[in-house]
Amino acid sequence: MLRTMTQHYNAVLQRILHLDGLAPLLLRLYLAPVMMQAGWTKFQSFDSTVAWFGNADWGLGLPFPELMVVLAAGTELVGGALLIPGIAVRLVSIPLMATMVVAALTVHLEYGWLAIADSSSWLANERVLESAERLERAKGILQEHGNYSWLTGRGSLVVLNNGIEFAATYFVMLLTLLFTGGGRYTSVDYYVSRSLDRN
Repeated sequence: MLRTMTQHYNAVLQRILHLDGLAPLLLRLYLAPVMMQAGWTKFQSFDSTVAWFGNADWGLGLPFPELMVVLAAGTELVGGALLIPGIAVRLVSIPLMATMVVAALTVHLEYGWLAIADSSSWLANERVLESAERLERAKGILQEHGNYSWLTGRGSLVVLNNGIEFAATYFVMLLTLLFTGGGRYTSVDYYVSRSLDRN
């Protein structure tokens, strides 16, 4: 019985192997707008982003801030655009991963893991735990002096913690694309590779 089940299982796996390009496709289509928006935002607010990148007192204190902004924004914008059709996916994943590492270490690390403050999480640090009191106070003020039901009509009020959660998640997704490539049948890379193999 176990042998029969194993054979059926393997037969199903063989049939769905032709769909293995769907996972990289979905990762690409998820990551592309995230990366492109991040790059576009940096270009849209170029001067303030340069100031933030370069200032050691209230910013990141990075050297050559203009160059760093152009490199980061260009990588995210162009890299994200190339992910959509699946062009040079493995190659593009490397600088995009680098931007995620830099973002995690220079911007988000000091805030811990959580992107949104959730004091009930086992990952909550002191900053997150303290934010719960501030959130409750803000809700009280809005309930007393604002139209609270309208303000929360599209979602709950939250405190942005800005931890490494999103940068780390995007890094893992990009690392996966580095190993899988753009995906069978779903990327330009696949068809280019197939064409080169024929020659």
